[in-house]
Amino acid sequence: MVCFSVVLGCGGYTTRGSPAAADPALARGVAIADSLIGSSIGTLIPGAVFLVARDGHVVHERAFGFAQLNDYEGHRLASPPVMRTSTVFDLASVTKVMATTMGVMLLVDRGKVDLDAPVSRYLPDFRGPHLDSITVRHLLSHSAGLVQWQPLYYHAANSTQTYGVIRDMPLQWGVGDARHYSDLGFMLLGYIVERVSGQPLDRFLDENLYRPLGLRSTAFNPKAHGFTEFAATEQGNVYERHMVYDSTFGYRYLGDPTAWNGWRQRVLVGEVDDGNSYYANGGVAGHAGLFSTAADLRVLLDLLNNRGSYGGRQYIRPEVVAAFLTRDKYQNYLGWQAPAYLPAGSFSHTGFTGTYVAGVPQYRLSIVLLTNRQNMGTDARGYFPDVGPLQQAVARAIVSGAVGSP
Repeated sequence: MVCFSVVLGCGGYTTRGSPAAADPALARGVAIADSLIGSSIGTLIPGAVFLVARDGHVVHERAFGFAQLNDYEGHRLASPPVMRTSTVFDLASVTKVMATTMGVMLLVDRGKVDLDAPVSRYLPDFRGPHLDSITVRHLLSHSAGLVQWQPLYYHAANSTQTYGVIRDMPLQWGVGDARHYSDLGFMLLGYIVERVSGQPLDRFLDENLYRPLGLRSTAFNPKAHGFTEFAATEQGNVYERHMVYDSTFGYRYLGDPTAWNGWRQRVLVGEVDDGNSYYANGGVAGHAGLFSTAADLRVLLDLLNNRGSYGGRQYIRPEVVAAFLTRDKYQNYLGWQAPAYLPAGSFSHTGFTGTYVAGVPQYRLSIVLLTNRQNMGTDARGYFPDVGPLQQAVARAIVSGAVGSP
C-alpha cells in the first residue's frame, strides 16, 4: 500500500505487469506517469485507474486514491471507498467513440450504412431545406451545423421526444462549414444505429461487439446489469444547472430555467451524470451513458490499433478502420480526435467526467486514464478541476518511453 497524502491516508494501489523487466525505457515512462497521477490525488482528482498496453499485452495497470472522496455537501468522507482497477467509470463523451462510433463502423463494415448518404436515408423524417444535406459523415465529424448542447430534458422525457426536438431545432451553422463539437449530432448517430440495426443501441453493441470481445464490465445503465463498484461523479447536476441558469456559463439556454426542476440531489454513483442521457434518453444515448473499466477499454483500443482484429477474429475490415482514422479537412477523424501532442496516426477522446483513452498505432500503444475529477466539486467559478494537462502529460510520458524502447 502506498500513501499519497497525510490528509487522505492510503489510497488504492493495484498494479500488474512488469515493464521494467521487459523494457527499461518504457518502465521509466510508466514511472513518470505514475508519479504525475499520484501527486494529483486529493488535490486535482480523488482517484484514478491507469492502464498501458503494448502489442496487445497489458504492461501496467494501477489504481490510485478513492472511488469517492466527498459527500453531497462536499465534505470528505470519513472512510472513503478505495479505487480499484475493477472500478467502473461513467465514460461521459468517451461513449461517442467506444459505443456510437464503433456501432457505426460495424454497420458500415456490413454495408448497411453509407457515410456519405443523407441522414434522411436512415431517419426518413429528418428532412428540411438544410437537414436534407446533412450526411452521416457530417455527424461523425461534428460538421453538421447542429447546436452543440441544450438541456433537451426541458422539452423531452424519452428518446422519441428527444429526437423530435433535435430534428425541429434550427441549425446554428452552415452544413459542412466548420467543426463544432455537438452532443446532438451523436444522439442522432445513436438513433441511426438503432433504426438500421433494429435494436436498441445498448443491445446492438452488447451482442455484436462487447460480448464477442469478452468484455465483462461495459454497459449502459450498469446497475441494471448487476454492477455495484463505481467511481462517483458529481453532487447532483450542479454544472448543467449552472449552464441553464447562467447565460454566460457554457452554452446559453434561451428558455425559462424555472420551467423544469427535476435536478438530482445526491452524489451520482452508477447513474450517468449527463442530463440529456439520463433524463431525456433513459441512460442510453449516442453521446453519453456508457460505463466501463480501463481493462475493457484497452481491448477496444487494441481492436483499432490492430486494424479491426482481436483475438484472431476480424470484427471490422481494415479499410473501414482506415476510413474512420484518416484525417478529414478539420484535422480530426470520424468520431475520434487527432491529438497534436502525440505521434501522427494517434487517436484519442476525453469525457467530461474525467476519462481519457488514446491509441498510438506507431508504437502499438493503448493508454487509458480514468479519473473521477467531478467528485472533487467545483471551484468558486463553478468549474471542475482541469485534468487535460495531466492526461496529455501522462500520454506523452508513455510515448516517450516507447520511443526509447528497442
